[in-house]
Amino acid sequence: MKKPDPGSMNPWKAAGLVSAIGADLVVCILGGYFAGAYLTKKSGHPAWVAAGVIIGLAIGIVSVVFMIKRVLEDS
Repeated sequence: MKKPDPGSMNPWKAAGLVSAIGADLVVCILGGYFAGAYLTKKSGHPAWVAAGVIIGLAIGIVSVVFMIKRVLEDS
């Protein structure tokens, strides 16, 4: 993998990447919360909400890593 030129990163592309990272994390965490809330309603165990949020966060982090890798490869 070649190193990107520091001057080649467009500021708009960087701003879009930061916004996409934030939106991706929010969507994954909220999805985990709602999935956990659904499982809590079905089973009655409140730990599902916490587990759903943690799983959503983990999925969001993995998604962000792949997103950053793709952007750095395109540069």
